[in-house]
Amino acid sequence: MALHPRAGQPAVATDLTNIAQLVSAYFVNEVDPRNRAQKVKFGTSGHRGCAFDSSFNEAHILAISQALVAYREEQGITGPLLLGRDTHALSEAAYMTALEVFIGNGIEVHIQTDDGYTPTPVVSHAILRYNRNRSDGLCDGVVITPSHNPPTDGGFKYNPPHGGPADTNATRTIEKYANALLSSQLMGVNAVTYAEARASDKLKQVDWRKDYIESLDDVIDMSAIAAANLRIGVDAMGGAGASYWALIAEHYKLNIDVHNADVDASFRFMTLDKDGKIRMDCSSPYAMASLVKLRNDYDIALGNDPDYDRHGIVTPTHGLMNPNHYLAVAIDYLCSHRTWSKELAIGKTLVSSAMIDRVVNNYQRPLREMPVGFKWFAPELFAGTTAFGGEESAGASFLDKEGQPWSTDKDGIILALLAAEICAKTGKNPSQYYDGLCEEYGTAYYRRIDVTSSAEMNAGFAGIRGYKLKLTELAGDEVTAIMTKAPANDAIIGGVKVTTANGWFAARPSGTEPVYKIYCESFVSEAHLDELAEQAQHLVTSWLQA
Repeated sequence: MALHPRAGQPAVATDLTNIAQLVSAYFVNEVDPRNRAQKVKFGTSGHRGCAFDSSFNEAHILAISQALVAYREEQGITGPLLLGRDTHALSEAAYMTALEVFIGNGIEVHIQTDDGYTPTPVVSHAILRYNRNRSDGLCDGVVITPSHNPPTDGGFKYNPPHGGPADTNATRTIEKYANALLSSQLMGVNAVTYAEARASDKLKQVDWRKDYIESLDDVIDMSAIAAANLRIGVDAMGGAGASYWALIAEHYKLNIDVHNADVDASFRFMTLDKDGKIRMDCSSPYAMASLVKLRNDYDIALGNDPDYDRHGIVTPTHGLMNPNHYLAVAIDYLCSHRTWSKELAIGKTLVSSAMIDRVVNNYQRPLREMPVGFKWFAPELFAGTTAFGGEESAGASFLDKEGQPWSTDKDGIILALLAAEICAKTGKNPSQYYDGLCEEYGTAYYRRIDVTSSAEMNAGFAGIRGYKLKLTELAGDEVTAIMTKAPANDAIIGGVKVTTANGWFAARPSGTEPVYKIYCESFVSEAHLDELAEQAQHLVTSWLQA
């Protein structure tokens, strides 16, 4: 896909969303339950949509919230529901709707004190803390967020009592119930007015922000960061954790400059992403252009998306790190600087760099290679059998210093602070650290290609069967495996992955856009990567047309 001519440039007035129109559309636009595009659909990170398209409107949230009430009853979840939201405009509207339904059904709901915004990892951390040493009356949580997506979007994520993203069985059940409610014109939805919800004794305010910040030393060596007196820059991206950074600096006596801490639902302070849209993706060099320009002012610079489940790492020597590079660095550092049991595994997605495989093998730890989606890591982090789970899209979490679960959802705050700890403890920034890994294990050349597609073409991935593909060679190397299931748990990956001794590629459809993604990596050269990528595109096209 072609790079937009203004990618990386500051947004101007014509790029901004009319927030008043967007919120009005949320409440006014009618939903057609017969229109597939307007049904409730849970992807890898919950239901997402846009009020203008009638795919994220009041009717959706009424239906999803009531469906979740029914699901909780089925599962015997009787404790409070922890409700958080990020700073997207539709998050505020949906938060109000969800609160009306949950209180209307007699559920005790906990929210952040002072009506503050709440990052996804903070909700996960709070669920784990509340449920610790409990066998009944367990809590669960909802975060209203479309993650890093544009200001027009809304999202609804459910986290069951293990604190991480709900699995497919849960989301399919909630989705089915919600669509049935939409089809029945919301008959069966119980809700009170917002004023009644706010006045209810079922609504409790809890200072999760204080609890989370004061616990950070359990998972990060905060004293080492303070002692190193690092100059730290943060792009808060006007997100749910924007207020956290100044408090973290104050509590731990850190030298942090915070940029874009003010909440503005239009996100007018952003630079445009690769396609010319405002998208708060802290792993994109175009969305992070403002912070990258300041890289020489800091020893380490950090960024987070609006719900703070992703991290962006900017170093003075290299600029914005490739997320795969930082995952490999984080894993290598943690394996050598934490006293975790040797039996604990390291988790990665199938489309993450094979550099991780080499690092994990060096420490003789089990590797858990999962399908895309952090929901696959959550149960193992919760059980304490996996020490680290990470995605190629700049999302990860890991156990605390004692080997206990910290958050079972992606945590952009601790991954950002880990980068500062690495600087403090090793004297090298994470990019320099990665250069050392390349010297030890070889240089990895990695690329992701977004190919314009259609719903019909994307559906064709479901028909690909590895055993039917007569492929013996790829980019001059013998094919060692063709996978349509994840090695760690035999789960369907929704696409295909082909490996050789010197490289691999994987292809899978997007769950939200008319594109499919091809991921490629070579340990030979950039030219070999070009050859691998070209062959991959031809192969995928032929398989989808077969």
